[in-house]
Amino acid sequence: MDVITKLATSLDRKDEIPNQELARDLVAEQDKDGIRQLVALLSHTDKCIQSDCIKVLYKIGAIAPELIADHGSDFLKLLKSKNNRLQWGGMAALDAMTASDPAFIYNSLTAIIDAAEKGSVITKDHAVNILVQLCAIPLYAEDAFALLMEQLLHSPVNQLPMYAESAMPVIRDDFRERFLAVLKTRLPDVEKAPKRKRLERVMYAVKG
Repeated sequence: MDVITKLATSLDRKDEIPNQELARDLVAEQDKDGIRQLVALLSHTDKCIQSDCIKVLYKIGAIAPELIADHGSDFLKLLKSKNNRLQWGGMAALDAMTASDPAFIYNSLTAIIDAAEKGSVITKDHAVNILVQLCAIPLYAEDAFALLMEQLLHSPVNQLPMYAESAMPVIRDDFRERFLAVLKTRLPDVEKAPKRKRLERVMYAVKG
């Protein structure tokens, strides 16, 4: 498949439907060559082509993470891109492939956390989701949980309730006190009533 001709930009489309359809087609055909083409096009001179390609790649990852897992190193490189769309798109792809190759993601946490601390809110969102996924894997849980708590301690107030809610399913008994202590520390920062109530609901649920 000649993937570049099927991208939204190539078709002069402003919507995302062609990219979504391409992702589904590549998954249906298990087209690893097409996926390699997309990865190569991430360095295309046209930023719109670049954006379309990373969009298709993380959409593929959301459906079939194993199909993009071979390209983790390429996604890591994007975390240092000056193009914000590629940066958070790379983090989205890494987020998507965590389920397929958690060992690679765990070994890449230094770069992932560094990008999260310097990057956009969307970049942080995906980094937190990566940590939550790793917390569910016993081999990586302790280290991932410690990093997750650091993210909660310093996260933007607007994101804090969402991060706390996403962490709830992976809070083991031995994590409970540390998790609650972090949320208690952050609670005074949350001034808006709806967000404060969300955080309080998380704390109440975790206390049992």
